Amino acid sequence: MAKMKKSSTRIDMTAMCDVSFLLLTFFVLTSTAKTPEVHPVDLPASTKETKIPSEDILTITVGQENVYVGLAGREDRIDVLRRMGQEYNIEFSEAELNAFAGMENFGVDIREMKSLLAKPAGERMDKDIHKGVPFKDSLNNQLSSWVRNARESSFIRKSTDEKKNFLKVAIKGDANEQFGTVKKVIDILQEQRQNRFYLVTGLRTDDF
Repeated sequence: MAKMKKSSTRIDMTAMCDVSFLLLTFFVLTSTAKTPEVHPVDLPASTKETKIPSEDILTITVGQENVYVGLAGREDRIDVLRRMGQEYNIEFSEAELNAFAGMENFGVDIREMKSLLAKPAGERMDKDIHKGVPFKDSLNNQLSSWVRNARESSFIRKSTDEKKNFLKVAIKGDANEQFGTVKKVIDILQEQRQNRFYLVTGLRTDDF
């Protein structure tokens, strides 16, 4: 009886590798990197999903009775810091302005900003440095100054048709934060006639 010659089994994986790399490339290109935060908060849950603008937005993070400010857009950050420097008689160099342009959020006294910007880029986001923007003392309400300067900067740089939709404000509060702190932030906004703002929440299902 003749024996059949055995041949090795070979599976061509070329097509599978091509598909895998295509999928990997798609997810890398379409994903959005999470913005590093100087003070991450545990957001309250909500069933409603509303997209927050990615441009012309000032975000106020509230946590542990402190507030932290975030500004979208490099040019926006540069112009607003320059305005804050003029208000507080602090002259920022071009290098310092460019360094600040790379920080999407912060929580320091404006008088400590130069020392913060002098640190290496990898150390500027250290949460131990960011103790919060002063806002409780009416004589040193720097949060109000940041909001006002950001609004003025946005309004001046917008065209006539865009002025009606200039700077938006979002409040990102910790789920366990005392209401009094959030109420103080809202009062500061309302004093500047900023009566419309977003409240950032975390999405949950209805049966949560």
